[in-house]
Amino acid sequence: MQYAPPTAQKLVGSIVRLEWKKNKNLLALRQVVTRDINFTSEVIKSQKQGNIHPFRLNGVRQVGLLRSLAGANPDDNAIVALDSSTIIDASKEKYILQIERQPVLATGRFYGFVKIVKPIKFSSKTILFPQVKQYNDYFLIQHYNHNSNKFDGLKEIIRIPQQVIDQRNFAPSSLQQIEQSPAGEDGWYIYGAADAKGVFTVGALAPRSLLQIQPRQIITGEELGLNYIQDVNWRNTEKNKGKFNTVLIKPIETQNSPNQSISKWQEGNKAIVLHLFGGIGGRKAEPVGIPYTITGHFAFGIAEVVRDEFTNELRFETKYHQIYAHNPDGIIAGTHTWADYMGNLQRGWLATRPVSDILIKFDPVTQDYDFDGVKLSPLEQFQQQLQITMARYRIGDGTGGAMVSPATSCVQDSSQALYAAILAIKNQVATTPQIQTWVRANPNHPQALRFQQLIELGQSLEQQLAPLGIVRTDWHSQAGILAGTGIGKTTEPFQDGSIWAGLTTWRTIMPRLAHDDLAAIFLKHGAMMQVLRTNQVGGWQPNITPIAPTVFLGQIEIPFTNISPLSILLNRTLASLAVPTLKDWIIIVLLLTIYSIIALPYGWKFEFLRIQIWSANWIDKCLLILRCLFLPAIVEELFFRVFLLPHPSESTNWFRWTVWAIVSLLLFILYHPLNAKTFFKAGIPTFYNHVFLVLAAILGIICTVAYTLTGSLFVIVLIHWVVVVVWLIVFGGITKLDNNQKIQSNKM
Repeated sequence: MQYAPPTAQKLVGSIVRLEWKKNKNLLALRQVVTRDINFTSEVIKSQKQGNIHPFRLNGVRQVGLLRSLAGANPDDNAIVALDSSTIIDASKEKYILQIERQPVLATGRFYGFVKIVKPIKFSSKTILFPQVKQYNDYFLIQHYNHNSNKFDGLKEIIRIPQQVIDQRNFAPSSLQQIEQSPAGEDGWYIYGAADAKGVFTVGALAPRSLLQIQPRQIITGEELGLNYIQDVNWRNTEKNKGKFNTVLIKPIETQNSPNQSISKWQEGNKAIVLHLFGGIGGRKAEPVGIPYTITGHFAFGIAEVVRDEFTNELRFETKYHQIYAHNPDGIIAGTHTWADYMGNLQRGWLATRPVSDILIKFDPVTQDYDFDGVKLSPLEQFQQQLQITMARYRIGDGTGGAMVSPATSCVQDSSQALYAAILAIKNQVATTPQIQTWVRANPNHPQALRFQQLIELGQSLEQQLAPLGIVRTDWHSQAGILAGTGIGKTTEPFQDGSIWAGLTTWRTIMPRLAHDDLAAIFLKHGAMMQVLRTNQVGGWQPNITPIAPTVFLGQIEIPFTNISPLSILLNRTLASLAVPTLKDWIIIVLLLTIYSIIALPYGWKFEFLRIQIWSANWIDKCLLILRCLFLPAIVEELFFRVFLLPHPSESTNWFRWTVWAIVSLLLFILYHPLNAKTFFKAGIPTFYNHVFLVLAAILGIICTVAYTLTGSLFVIVLIHWVVVVVWLIVFGGITKLDNNQKIQSNKM
């Protein structure tokens, strides 16, 4: 014990036993994550390559949640903090601490709030440079005075150790010009302890200005908010090196003043955190795994509005739930304080990477429910699922290593925890009649309305997490844990690394896409959010620059724009592969009926359509039907609808969508005579016929409507395919084209 509250000071300096409180839910959690650990050959190879694995636990049976945390690194250097619900049991000879939540990884036994004034210089009397003044890692600081609310308190000399250059050929943090950092204008929180000489030695830094609830910028309105999240948030990242920004996004325009809007953050409020970091560029840039792509890293967290002990003002206190693969930096998969994960001088990302933390305040998720004594806590359920995944990551589900594959990564498995939490809540509601009875009896109660918002949000999140409508086997397995469908039991593998599994959850493969999509979904449902953006904040390192994370091939951009055409086309294609639902089939039948009602009378009126069944044998008919599936149906719909039109899941305004819809329709119509003129000579003169072009235009409109309503390539391909095949085989289309082909042959 390194620190204890005043009522338990006798524990400081002693070794005490740490154990779980004895209750059913905690027992189930422990059973889920307890495994025998036996390193695989892949893990041993990874360890030799420099990645840190829990080798002290190799060969150990029944490793549980606490032991996997304590043995995650080669040395006993994991410092954790326990929450206020910890029970101190002194009924036996030795003290026992009982907990009900996973310990939080922290840096430093003490912390303070100071202004870094200047570095302390010393004379270096070396033989080569006897007069040179050099900087060391000692700094003059001045403490914050809560009486004057200024930095005019005690002056002191502290040590901020300069970290050594690591395997990336640069240090994980720098002291150079740290006293001039814009982030430090309002002071720094410093975390650490006194060294053997009594000098306070800093292990982590946190800028006050970043954690204040007062934002630097306010954006009002859903459309402007979506534009900021998806475009502005990462704009000019490299040019903004060393700078930071905080932005409050309100989804609904109100008459409130800025101060009134800010007051929505109240002490005790909690928020879901979407964390995303980018890449490292410059002369000492890190290697890029995928060409023209900066993948970055995604994680969830929980932020709480607390009252600062020094300034008495409200600020954010963030804890990250890091689902993190084994790595050379020694970052442990677990719950971290902001200072331990971001501000740590040895392994934090504040000084070396651009970071976006989006804090989402949405009461239907962050507030608990009480249905006549039946308690429901979405936030607690979500954190519990994250705890399961973090614990299983620490030991690789018994293999000793959590590896990255096409379908298993930090962002995929963070999303898996979110999916499991959604399903757990649905199962709890479905199996608890008291909840259903209460909601039906109180439909207009504020809690019932809030609960309805939660259900609607869950539906949107499910669609984003499983966009093809297919749920992975391992996600089903995780969702069954602690969800009322088999507590603590799972026979399926924790991670399915197949490409197919990754495809079914493709929207969660890339951290940037998951970060932006989730933020957009919450914003559309009325959430308020605060964006905290940093770009290599702190000491200056001239050899590195911050690089914004991208989706796949996102660094290939059209000059002078922020448009990445290849990534847009790939995302639209994947988004369109959703399996048709019952609603989609109804839309197919309805739109085909509408097309028939319009097209048949029009075609008969101008004698373009008439019943003339093609008399070919069934083999030729089958070959024609198959050929029409690929061209024109798939090829034309892929280009004219999927590539050109924003997918319904994309955030775009109606004006922009309308412009693209008109462009798409015009190109679709013009394509047919152009195709006849160049490649498909048999299309002359049919493709120049004004009746055919009108019918093609109607088909284009029908397919555009279908795509807007369903977002499914299968739907529009099926509509296009049926129309073309019926025209060719039943209404004389093949005869027209055959005659045209003969005419062209005679001309030649």
